[in-house]
Amino acid sequence: MTRIAVVGGGAWGTALADLLARKGEQVTLWAREPEVVESINQRHVNDMFLPGAPLAPTLGAARDIRAVVRDADVIVSAAPSHAVRPVMTQVAGSLKGKPLVVSASKGLDPEKLERPSAVLGEVLPGGTPIAVLSGPSFALEVYQRQPTAVVAAAAEHGIAERAQRIFSTANFRVYSHTDVIGVELGGALKNVIALAAGILEGLGLGFNTRAALITRGLAEITRLGVALGAKPMTFAGLAGLGDLILTATGALSRNRGLGVALGQGQSVAQALARTQAVVEGVNTARTAVALGERHGVELPISREVANVLFQNNPPRQAVADLMERELKAEQWQ
Repeated sequence: MTRIAVVGGGAWGTALADLLARKGEQVTLWAREPEVVESINQRHVNDMFLPGAPLAPTLGAARDIRAVVRDADVIVSAAPSHAVRPVMTQVAGSLKGKPLVVSASKGLDPEKLERPSAVLGEVLPGGTPIAVLSGPSFALEVYQRQPTAVVAAAAEHGIAERAQRIFSTANFRVYSHTDVIGVELGGALKNVIALAAGILEGLGLGFNTRAALITRGLAEITRLGVALGAKPMTFAGLAGLGDLILTATGALSRNRGLGVALGQGQSVAQALARTQAVVEGVNTARTAVALGERHGVELPISREVANVLFQNNPPRQAVADLMERELKAEQWQ
């Protein structure tokens, strides 16, 4: 039995904790919210972030993050991307030995424009093995044990394979990978394109428009990824195209849902007020634009999404601005 600490009590962290507990591992979940800890320990459900989903009876929760991680063999970092640095800095001083740390966050650090695994590499003790988990995976469907396929990536293949073995079940198939940059960027940037897809839907635009957006969005993600050292074929896989299709079209996508609300005329504040969960694409849109500028990579879709979110640009005007850009040859990179 492996001792596993899941750091982050949102829907995704809860679904992963439940998956691992039902697999027979000894799992404790850390959550910032006392009501989440109470509902898991007393009623075996996360009423705030995964309501109506009875959890494994062996799954426990706690608010003392240092106690949760102290004796863990594996730590799953599932905090929202903007919180990874402060949360995992607390974890760093309490580690015993070198547990495997698996990042399950899908976003970018808004301060230093870094991927979550890079943040972990900065705040955790040197030599800590780090892997990332990403791919097309709605938390509710993972909880429901619907067949799902994702990717575990690490710079060393042996570490990726260790994460692969830990998470794999009969319904949760994990592929190993060594392109950490590509896997993480695919998981982060697809949220921005999903926001754009929702905006198009909210405006009442059709399938032609959506197909063009997803295709050019994937090209945009690939362009930035390659500039940062990723392998282009990674974005044709589960962590790239797979996650993009799911998040841009699926009814359970918070990013797509926020975009729909914006396209229908709601303000950003009104749209965000509809959910207690973090919508990662909001911060990632601004971060992606800044990252593109740093590396000289053009990201027209991300820029227009950021303009809608932070410059009050009307959604329909954003579409027009994209369509009226200078004509050019189609390029993938």
